[in-house]
Amino acid sequence: MPRFSIIVTVHDVAGRLPTTLDPVLAQSFADFELIAACAAPDSPAGALVAEYAERDPRVVRVTGAREAGLRAATGTYVLFLDAGDVLTPGALAGIDARLRAFGGAGSGSEDEVEIDILRLGHERVPWWEGEPVPELFEDRDPTDVRLPVWATVYRRAFLRDHGLAFPEGRCADLGWAGLVALADGETAVLDTVCVRRPERRQIGGGPTAGTRTGLPGTGLRPQADAGPLGAGPLGAGPLGAGSLGAGLLDQVELVLDRAAGQELPEDRARALFTQLFAEVLDLAATAPRDRAFFRRAGRLYRRFRPAGHRATTVRARLLRRGAYTAFRALPALGRQAARARAYAGRSALRRRRALLYAWYLRRPLDENLAVFAAYWGRGYACNPAAIHRKARELAPHIRSVFLVKEKELPHMPGDVESVVIGSRRYWEVMARAKYTFNNVNFEHSVVKRPGSVHVQTHHGTPLKRMGVDQIEYRAVAAATGSFGKLMRRVDRWDFSLSSNAHSTEVWSGAYPSAFTHLEYGYPRNDRFYTAAPGEVAAIRERLGIPEDKVALLYAPTYRDYPRDVSAQFDLARFCAELGDEFVVLLRAHYFLDGDAGLRRAVADGRLIDVTSLRDTEDVCLASDALITDYSSIMFDYANLDRPIVTYADDWDVYRDTRGVYFDLLAEPPGHVARTQDELIRVLTSGEWADGRSAALRSAFRARFCEFDDGQAAERVVRRVLLGQPEEELPAPIPLRERLPAPAAAVARPRTPAH
Repeated sequence: MPRFSIIVTVHDVAGRLPTTLDPVLAQSFADFELIAACAAPDSPAGALVAEYAERDPRVVRVTGAREAGLRAATGTYVLFLDAGDVLTPGALAGIDARLRAFGGAGSGSEDEVEIDILRLGHERVPWWEGEPVPELFEDRDPTDVRLPVWATVYRRAFLRDHGLAFPEGRCADLGWAGLVALADGETAVLDTVCVRRPERRQIGGGPTAGTRTGLPGTGLRPQADAGPLGAGPLGAGPLGAGSLGAGLLDQVELVLDRAAGQELPEDRARALFTQLFAEVLDLAATAPRDRAFFRRAGRLYRRFRPAGHRATTVRARLLRRGAYTAFRALPALGRQAARARAYAGRSALRRRRALLYAWYLRRPLDENLAVFAAYWGRGYACNPAAIHRKARELAPHIRSVFLVKEKELPHMPGDVESVVIGSRRYWEVMARAKYTFNNVNFEHSVVKRPGSVHVQTHHGTPLKRMGVDQIEYRAVAAATGSFGKLMRRVDRWDFSLSSNAHSTEVWSGAYPSAFTHLEYGYPRNDRFYTAAPGEVAAIRERLGIPEDKVALLYAPTYRDYPRDVSAQFDLARFCAELGDEFVVLLRAHYFLDGDAGLRRAVADGRLIDVTSLRDTEDVCLASDALITDYSSIMFDYANLDRPIVTYADDWDVYRDTRGVYFDLLAEPPGHVARTQDELIRVLTSGEWADGRSAALRSAFRARFCEFDDGQAAERVVRRVLLGQPEEELPAPIPLRERLPAPAAAVARPRTPAH
């Protein structure tokens, strides 16, 4: 008979199973059996468990949930885990030592006292991979029924002798914990962290929901796979029969019915009642939408309230009285008070705008209105502009409006309807638009209305850390501000656009929410496949690029740390030492403005400053090669199948300060230079366009140009604005068959790219 039976509840989450199974099998204490309880043995997760069972005889697969695993258990002690939970290294050895030190079964002590319930130190790892939150027992009653089942060890004979079995229905963990508490077993604690649980961000609502709200509360915490109070993830739906609310009340009634048949001491009866109804009140306050749930909860409260128990909160007193209307109004009163305080602090102009926006929000959605914006209103650019152009072609019935700052109005195309951000028309179109497109987030005050559809187009493939992945990088996190506000903005997304599978994976982790991924490519990159050779020549002529020159686009990225650009990169020297064969197109950030070396290089005709041009795609088409450091422009430029040189003089600092998703120097799109002298040598020697450069670029394109084929904008318009199903969208063109626009100065035939 093994010392421990570790029962893992397996839902269809094959991707997270190794996270749980591998740490268990790697424990230094090996006297255990690992029982995987599979609800669907024919699922991918069930097949993975079968593979583990073939490799290790300690793994046993059973069909069902925790109760099935408990029936199959043969160990002296039982520990329950869910898929995704992690047993820390040395945990079983520490648990065994604690049991023996206390005098548990097998200790050999004459005064042996068997521990029936051992509470384990544990920690919840936030969904944004921030600092874990340890939960020990210095200030926590180990008999609290809200303590997690997945961080508790039970003596199997104790469970058997008391006939304890997992209750059926939702929130079964709470019912189980209550029944175990009533069995009055010998309880001890182990304050060492033995189990880590990665929390999943809980979102309610569908792809077009107006709000997506989790369920806060002491016990109703978001969890890895199943809610801590029962089988299945927690949602924010109705609380009626068959729902989370009904399941919770079923378990509360089960436990209190059992308690009523026992003569519990008054302090224990009051503690049990208080703990159970803390969960009921939390759920009722979070989603107070079901009168039947509230009435039943009130009846249970009055029926089981222990003698002498006093309601110490307003919510509890209203529940006891059955005052549903007042209970439901309570959160609204709090919100109104908060809004009143905020309103009083606003300027008169802001108050008028808020009132205006609130009035527009009362009007119905305009089913044929679409709003587009890019880079916080900095003009007609990027993916939103490309989708806007295609929408006017394929969906002319949609009124398409582009949002810009007032100073950008003179630069907008004459045939594009423009609205100034912050104006009266701005608040009207934002309130009434059925569709909204942006490559960044709209301001925090914008309301996501039910039935509206928001598409987040993004503006690059991520090399640097994004979203909540920035939390561990302090300088970047400080600049980002409130991650809670960020996630509330992310919750407005219905669709997220991806240009490759790498981006899809990053967006899923960096912005955990309920949006749907559109793996269609970036619409702004369509031009790299649709531009004709004559168009490329016209752009070069407009920019003043001589026909006999090789145009090198130099596009450095922004740094989140101090950097003396002029001292670290002598642009005038760089242009001079390249020779007459080259001309440099500078697309710089503002920190290069006014540089004396820059002015000399421009005066000598070796450099053309294209920083102010709004169409990055034109600049890319006009160039013959790209020089960049860590800018996401490299991923877009790779679509052109033209040489790319990476200048990585401060890679180590950038990587450690900003955080990155992969090692660019190990998987570059071409040659890498770590110093300016090395960069000049790569360019003047011809290495920049050699066979090795082509091979590196080919591998890079295969990974990061997966979905870009010139049809991205059409896919977005047909799916989002025209409502066409996936099978009717243009099929992706294989990479080897795509024909990117040819470079002008480097003569080569227009043949499929490899």
